[in-house]
Amino acid sequence: MHRLATVGYEGASVGDFLDALQRAKIDLLVDVRAVAMSRRPGFAKTALAANLRDAGIDYLHLRRLGTPADGRAAARSGDHATMRRIFLAHLATEGAQEELASLSDLVQSDKRVCILCFEADPAHCHRRLVATALQNTMPLEVVDLFPGESS
Repeated sequence: MHRLATVGYEGASVGDFLDALQRAKIDLLVDVRAVAMSRRPGFAKTALAANLRDAGIDYLHLRRLGTPADGRAAARSGDHATMRRIFLAHLATEGAQEELASLSDLVQSDKRVCILCFEADPAHCHRRLVATALQNTMPLEVVDLFPGESS
């Protein structure tokens, strides 16, 4: 059985975030944000990639697996059902399916892969929907990482 980790950086320090990835022995962090920017220092694409590189973790941004703007607005307002509906429609698009296939290939490689988005609670984040889509195509154990919690 293959394994995929997920992580959100909401409320996490960069140190706790990197520590959680290292404890899980993650080789590759796949950023599934549509826009890999953040007001939180250390979590925008360039800084995040540099922090990961320093920690010995590779970085890949699959922006087409991100939530469209209207889905992000729904999530910010707490309307998770609307976010899910919008994202699932987006996930059916050709571009998203191509990147989902790329992610599937990575998960089936010998790398330990983790997907990243913002929300701390995976139940309120589209990364859970990405993981479920992969589970529908292969035997896959999904493990949620929570920076700042010891394991």
